[in-house]
Amino acid sequence: MFNKVALIASTLFAVVYGQQVGTLTTETHPSLPIQSCSASGCTTESTKITLDANWRWLHSTNSSTNCYTGNEFDTTLCPDPKTCTTNCALDGADYSGTYGITVSGNALTLKFVTKGQYSTNIGSRVYLLQDESTYKQFSLLNKEFTFDVDVSNLPCGLNGAVYFAQMDADGGVKRFPTNKAGAKYGTGYCDAQCPHDVKFINGEANVLDWVGSANDTNAGTGRYGTCCPEMDIWEANSVSTAYTPHPCSVDGQTRCEGTDCGDGDNRYAGVCDKDGCDYNSYRQGDKTFFGPGKTVDSTKKLTLVTQFITDDGTDTGDLSEIRRFYVQNGKVIPNSYSTYSALTKYNSISESYCTAQKTLFGDTNSFEARGGLAKMGDSIASGMTLVLSLWDDHAVNMLWLDSTYPTTAAVDAPGVARGTCATTSGDPKDVEANSPNASVVYSNIKYGALNSTFAGGSTGGGSTSSSVPSTPSSSSSVPSSSSTASPGGSAEHFAQCGGTGWTGPTACVSPYTCTAVSAPYYYQCL
Repeated sequence: MFNKVALIASTLFAVVYGQQVGTLTTETHPSLPIQSCSASGCTTESTKITLDANWRWLHSTNSSTNCYTGNEFDTTLCPDPKTCTTNCALDGADYSGTYGITVSGNALTLKFVTKGQYSTNIGSRVYLLQDESTYKQFSLLNKEFTFDVDVSNLPCGLNGAVYFAQMDADGGVKRFPTNKAGAKYGTGYCDAQCPHDVKFINGEANVLDWVGSANDTNAGTGRYGTCCPEMDIWEANSVSTAYTPHPCSVDGQTRCEGTDCGDGDNRYAGVCDKDGCDYNSYRQGDKTFFGPGKTVDSTKKLTLVTQFITDDGTDTGDLSEIRRFYVQNGKVIPNSYSTYSALTKYNSISESYCTAQKTLFGDTNSFEARGGLAKMGDSIASGMTLVLSLWDDHAVNMLWLDSTYPTTAAVDAPGVARGTCATTSGDPKDVEANSPNASVVYSNIKYGALNSTFAGGSTGGGSTSSSVPSTPSSSSSVPSSSSTASPGGSAEHFAQCGGTGWTGPTACVSPYTCTAVSAPYYYQCL
C-alpha cells in the first residue's frame, strides 16, 4: 500500500486501538465464507470478518468515558503508555449501522461514508478470521488467490484495497500479554508503510509524542510506527489499478522508531520497501487496458486472479513471479504488457521486471535492497493475514494510483502517468463531501492450487485474451503472454503460438521455438 496515513475513521465515540476488552457493545463477527480449491473442486470454509481496532470505541474500563476524543488521547486516562493501556477498553462494533459494512452470502460491501445517529464514519478496514480469536493465515506459494470485485462506484481519490500483511495470527496476544483484546477485536495491524497513526502497538498505547493532525479531526501520529511485509493484491478505483509486493528486512509485525520507520527524508533507510515493485497497466503505458469501457471494464464486476509462481513449481520453492489476469464476461484476460521498449516482454512481476522498471523510471530500488521477491516469498510462505479496506488519502490524494505523480514531473516521463484523474482530484474533503455513497464489493473469495479457482471461457477481449481449460489441472500454469505476430505471420518472442482453441500464428520468429508451457492448453515462443 503506497500510503495509508489517512486510513482512519471519524466517529464520535473514539477511533483507537484498545487492549482491554469492553462489555458495552456485543462483538458479533459477520460471516464471510470463502472457498479452498484443488483440481478436484472447492470446499467452503466458515470464515468471518472483524473490524480493525483503529475504528472501534475505546473507553474507560470503568465507564463509557472516551479514552480518545477528537484527535487527542484523554490526558487523565492516558498520561503515559502503561496507564493508558490499563485504563482503556476496546469494545464491540455495530458493523452496518456505524461503519457501513454489510455481508450478503459471500459478498462484502464497504461503504465510504456512513452517517449514524451519533457518529459519522469514514472508510473501514477488516480482517478475515479463521475462528473467533485467530486471523486466517494464507500461505500462497505455488498457489493462487481469486476474488470478484466491483469498483464501479469508486471515483478518483478512493482506493478499494485487498492485501496481505504479515500480522500475528492472534493479533499479538502471545507476544504482548498486555493485549487482552487480540484478533477478535482487530488488533496487531502493521504494513510496509510503518504507520504511526496506530494507537496501540506491541500491546502498548502509542501516546508518546502523539500529535493530532490538521487534516482530519480524528487523525494523529505517535512516536512509534508498526512495520511488516505487505503484498498488495489489489489497489483500485474505477480509473486505475495496481498490484505491488513490499518486502521488509524484518519478519512479521515490528515496532519501529526513528530512521527504521523510513519517515520523510529517511524513506529508503527504513526497514520496509515503501515504494514496492508495482504493476499498474496505465503506468506501463497501456492506456486502453483497465477502466470504464476498456479491455477490463471497471463499470462491471470482474474476477481477479493472482498467482504466486515458484522457481521449481513446488510449495517450498523460491518466489520467482507474481502473475495477474482477469476473468470478465466469460473471457480470461491476461495482464497487459508494458509499452516501453525496455519492458515490452513483461506483463507480470519478476525480479528482472522490477530492476528494469526501477531503472527506466528512475526510481530508487529499495525493493532489491529489502530482499526483493525472495524475501517477499519468505513472508508469503510463513502465512499472512487478509485485509480488505476502503480508504481515501490525506497524504497525496491517491495521485500515486490514478493521476500524474509526482505532480512536478513531466507527464510524458516514463512512469509518471498512472491514470486519467486530474492532479487536483482526490482531496479527502472533496471526496467525502461529493462521493459519500461510494462503495466497493468484494465477493467469491477463493484460494488454492494453480488454475483451480476459476473456470476458463472463450477466447476474446482483444489481443490480451486467451482461453484456459474449464477443468484445469493443478499442475498447469495460466498463460502470461498475449499473442503478438510479426509482419510475416510468425509469433514474436514470449507470444502465444498454440494451444486449445488457438487460431493465431503457430510458428515463431527465429531463433525461438513454439514450446509447451501447459500442454495441450498453451504454447509460447521461447
